Amino acid sequence: MSSAAVPSAPRRPRLRRRTAVQSGRYAIAVLLTLVVVFPTYWLCLMAFKSAEEMFAVPPVYFPSEPTFESFRVLFRGEDAATIGNSLIIATVTTLFCLVLGTMCAYSMARFRTGGHDLAVWIMSQRMLPPIAIVFPMFLAFALLDLVDSFPALILVYIAFNLPFTIWMMRGYIEDIPIELEESALVDGCTRWQVLYKVILPMARAGLFATGVFTFIFTWNEFAFALVLTSKSVVTFPVQVVSFFGMQATFWNKVGSMSILGSLPVMFAVVFLQRFLVRGISMGALKG
Repeated sequence: MSSAAVPSAPRRPRLRRRTAVQSGRYAIAVLLTLVVVFPTYWLCLMAFKSAEEMFAVPPVYFPSEPTFESFRVLFRGEDAATIGNSLIIATVTTLFCLVLGTMCAYSMARFRTGGHDLAVWIMSQRMLPPIAIVFPMFLAFALLDLVDSFPALILVYIAFNLPFTIWMMRGYIEDIPIELEESALVDGCTRWQVLYKVILPMARAGLFATGVFTFIFTWNEFAFALVLTSKSVVTFPVQVVSFFGMQATFWNKVGSMSILGSLPVMFAVVFLQRFLVRGISMGALKG
């Protein structure tokens, strides 16, 4: 019994040291989480504060009587309509990018259309800064009388997000064994049927992941929306910026608008989380 107890004695300091290190890591993780989450909490809190609590000293970290007046003001005016504009533009853009991008990616993955250089060139277009081309595009759309319209923004966002969609879907399709397509062709399927019945079901996770990223990119885009809109199709990011004035800032509206504008993205990520995680882990960034 004594011989068995001797080796266990040195293990206790080692176990305590390991526990202390693990506790320190958890403490640092909790601290970093609070630092990251606090600005979001403070932004959301502004939507429910009264005017007195907004500028109170010391700061009010939780309103005594939460109010929903800022949300009622948004829905009584035209501010909430900008979220609908963003939803229409982002949804239509995502659908077009997925359809066109999947077909282009399939051609490049299976028939080597354009070779490897074409894929790199397509992805390089995504690196073009929006500010470099937004004003020439404004002049072009002004000549066509399309400024401040849905078609203008949708066309721009399709062109801007299509390279990303093609690059992502190309990687997903290359991961699908070509033997499955050959078996379908032997059974009498056409190329379109192979794409619809074999490729799309097999790349479903990647399709959803690409769609979520495209939707978020379009939803948060600011430069094109700021220059190409004025009143009719103003989007959510542009409307939020309009609440910051030279003489006053409508903090209640900023908070409530930020909450409303974050809901579609949160719902998309939550409900498609299973596909999103699987899609990211499929190695979609293959060159």
